[in-house]
Amino acid sequence: MNRKDLVETIAREADLSTAQADAALKALVDGVVAAVAGGDKVAIAGFGTFESRQRSARTGRNPQTGETMEIAASVAPAFKPAAGFKQAVAGA
Repeated sequence: MNRKDLVETIAREADLSTAQADAALKALVDGVVAAVAGGDKVAIAGFGTFESRQRSARTGRNPQTGETMEIAASVAPAFKPAAGFKQAVAGA
C-alpha cells in the first residue's frame, strides 16, 4: 500500500474527500515527525509507539576491505507495535 492507497482508504472509511484525507494524513505524519525529532514519544493506542533511540558508538568493519572503523553515536527513529497490531499481523 502506498500513500495514495492509504489516502483513499482514509477517505472511504472516514467519509472524507481525498483532499481532506490527504491533509489529515499529512498532519499526522508531520506531527509524529516533529514530536519524535523533539525527543517526545508518540503513542497511538492499538497501533504502537514512535520514539527516538540513542545508538552508542561502536567498532564496525568495512565489508569491502575488512578494515575496522569507528561508527559514531547517533539518534534513530524507532517504532514499537502495540500488542493488537502484532496479533493482527500474526493472524491470531
